Amino acid sequence: MDQITRIGMDTSKHIFQLHGVNTAEAPVLRKKLRRKEMMAFFEKLAPTAVAIEACGASHHWARRLQSLGHTVKLIPPQLVKPYVKRGKNDAADAEALCEAMSRPTMRFVPVKTVEQQAALMLVGVRDRLIRNRTQLANAIRGYAAEFGLTAARSSRCSRALRQMRRCQNWRANYLHSTAGNIGSYKHAWKKLMPG
Repeated sequence: MDQITRIGMDTSKHIFQLHGVNTAEAPVLRKKLRRKEMMAFFEKLAPTAVAIEACGASHHWARRLQSLGHTVKLIPPQLVKPYVKRGKNDAADAEALCEAMSRPTMRFVPVKTVEQQAALMLVGVRDRLIRNRTQLANAIRGYAAEFGLTAARSSRCSRALRQMRRCQNWRANYLHSTAGNIGSYKHAWKKLMPG
């Protein structure tokens, strides 16, 4: 087999599609590998340039391949799409990655370290928790507004909600006089707003 100079690798959960070219830009490698076969293949291969689409788990695979001595370039998906010559499938994507990598003006995504990824995940989880807290506070305010009670619009409106709960007129007029399933709602309200 000719010396491979560049490989485009399309990743998925279980199957990895490889497309490699030699110095004459002729295809010399078209291979489909399972996850467990992929690392064994690259361990035997001489160090080469590998292009991977910047997507889920791409940083993990880039670090693994770099540890074997390969040069890994991550390419944003929107920059690879123009190089897909035919229908969208794994082989076409791998070929497009290989082609896109050869362009001198191509922009690459830097490979993140484990620490950088952990920090980004922590920020993402924190943002999601803040959004969930705000969503819950807004839902409680909306439910309270159904009974004619309003509270300040902020994520820290719990004090105002506790004051509304303590309002004897509200409790007497709405909770105790309503028939049906209000007992379960009252129980849920007490769980949400103790004290």
